[in-house]
Amino acid sequence: MNFHFNVPINLFFGRGELNNLHKHLNFGKKALVVISNGKSARSNGYLDRTLKQLEMAGVESFIFDKIEPNPLKDSVMLGAKAAKENNCDFVVALGGGSVMDASKAIAGMAVNEGDLWDYILWGTGKAKVQKNKPLPLVCISTTAGTGSEIDTGAVITNPETNEKTAYFGDFPALSIVDPELMISVPQKQTAYQGFDALFHSTEAYIANSTNLMSDMFARAAIENVGKYLQRAYNNPEDIEAREGMAFANSMSGFVMCVGTCSSEHSLEHALSAYHQELPHGAGLIMISKAYYSHMISAGACPQRFVDMAKFLGMSNATSPNDFITALDNLQKACEVDNLRMSDYNISKDEFETMANNAKSSMGALFNFDPVKLSVEDCVAIYNSSYK
Repeated sequence: MNFHFNVPINLFFGRGELNNLHKHLNFGKKALVVISNGKSARSNGYLDRTLKQLEMAGVESFIFDKIEPNPLKDSVMLGAKAAKENNCDFVVALGGGSVMDASKAIAGMAVNEGDLWDYILWGTGKAKVQKNKPLPLVCISTTAGTGSEIDTGAVITNPETNEKTAYFGDFPALSIVDPELMISVPQKQTAYQGFDALFHSTEAYIANSTNLMSDMFARAAIENVGKYLQRAYNNPEDIEAREGMAFANSMSGFVMCVGTCSSEHSLEHALSAYHQELPHGAGLIMISKAYYSHMISAGACPQRFVDMAKFLGMSNATSPNDFITALDNLQKACEVDNLRMSDYNISKDEFETMANNAKSSMGALFNFDPVKLSVEDCVAIYNSSYK
């Protein structure tokens, strides 16, 4: 029952909260505003609205718009350079998980020497400790997927070494979760992001580090995904569904502060480390049924799988495999049940390399699995998932 809960987040959640951003800004007079290298922040008006809020608070803004869907180390270093050159006092992340993750690393590298990989704990990282506290970070989430507006972790890819792994910075100083900003997310991305939020919590619920607090957050996240993801997918302008998914996402962020993901995330990160174009949520969906089926077959925490089936809405669940059925039903409802690795040029002869990569780059998560996975087990999960 032991747990340690220390999540110093100044979180403002709800419809219209972006309109109040200017009231909460007391971090300085110059901000680096980080957005993706796509068009959505500009075309949907979110960037202009954010810049207006900063102006109302007397803050000068500098835009950095080079963040990829799976953020790269070099982009982080360019962002840190921009923050330094413009003498920025804080960083504003406007976007989804990739933007918020990159911004955490930018905030750290803006005030610390060397290369980002000097401070990475695993793989080829040098595991140095940053001497200086990162710049304050403001997160404005425009998606419901990673919960990155809540926690300290960031996932960054080093394409030179094919490592996709975690950097740890500070908690955001301020987070805005406004579901009105999520209405514009296309159907496919809504599904990918929603399943990412789901798997943060399903992994935490079966991990060997569970506690009363992590269970509470995980259950809330899973139940809200079960209730609202299909609605948000079918009707992107259903604001109640968007609000429910935003809540599920933030709950999954809290899960990662007091609990932990398991190796499902490590296995996916290896996939997209070698295939940058693979969306993280899509990769998780691809391997999910094989991953959880393996755990069930190995006898891992059967009652917890029954619980999760009920959380997803299967009130009459009695068997661990009912969770696989509930998961499959939700994936079919969101039309993501037939995602194919081969569509992303992933081949079976890569699987052993990827399994070893997962064990090296994010091997720590394997320690929290309810049943230990060997490299051979990982390859078998990949093979079972392959289409």
